[in-house]
Amino acid sequence: MGILYALLPALFWGSIVLISVKLGGNAYQQTLGITLGAFLFSIVAFLIKMPEMTPLIFAVSFVSGIFWSIGQMNQLSSVAFLGVSKAVPLSTGMQLVSTTLFGVLILKEWQTLTVILIGTCAIVFIIAGAIMTSAGQKQTSGNDGGHFKKGMLILLVSTAGYLGYVVILRWFEVDGWSALVPQSIGMLLSSLAIGFKQQPFSKYTFKNMLTGLVWSTGNIGLLLAIPLIGVAVSFSLSQTGIVISTLGGIYLLKEKASKTSFVIIGCLMIIAGGVLLGITK
Repeated sequence: MGILYALLPALFWGSIVLISVKLGGNAYQQTLGITLGAFLFSIVAFLIKMPEMTPLIFAVSFVSGIFWSIGQMNQLSSVAFLGVSKAVPLSTGMQLVSTTLFGVLILKEWQTLTVILIGTCAIVFIIAGAIMTSAGQKQTSGNDGGHFKKGMLILLVSTAGYLGYVVILRWFEVDGWSALVPQSIGMLLSSLAIGFKQQPFSKYTFKNMLTGLVWSTGNIGLLLAIPLIGVAVSFSLSQTGIVISTLGGIYLLKEKASKTSFVIIGCLMIIAGGVLLGITK
């Protein structure tokens, strides 16, 4: 069941950047729109489920939401410099390295030599696939070197945000349902604070509430998967949605690929890595 939960964000999160770009707006408007949709979703879910709520759960989940805003806003910002089909694979690889190292080294989620070997092979497959999908993208301007460096710096900040978003809930063993409302409040307030001077409210903000509902569905899956199969496996499986975002960037957003074969092989490697991670459980 944990693996099935982890595949929900793969499906829904893999579509988020595509939907946001299609709906329009800048990174601040897109992020705020997502958080508004997530907040509404969390209220409905809370009223249905009525999960436990304590000061510790609220505080930890609130901070998790702040970390998410940092991660999401910077990932969307990187698209302007790298494009969807390059930014998302690179972001995915960076997130996988950081979350897996934390899960394995700090939380000791992989105990046996067999699991460690299989899990390591899986991560290698996924990261190599992310690199190949990125390498297959066409260079489009004379300032690509500068754009790439700036995009990578933005993705480093994004990765730190996503890492905090995932691991803090696992560290304090906060239940996914309990985290929803305080997490969405942290997301909403931090998005407002970060984007306050960037005209955060516009028609694009409200359009992107749809993206927030899509994100929330995937988020539920990840939050429910983490206590069942751990950070390393659940987060890695959730990131296989990069196949959707990468191919979507090429075929839906018409981003050019100089080596389509690299992109396809990279996507297959990512899927293979996800299957191997499933075997570890």
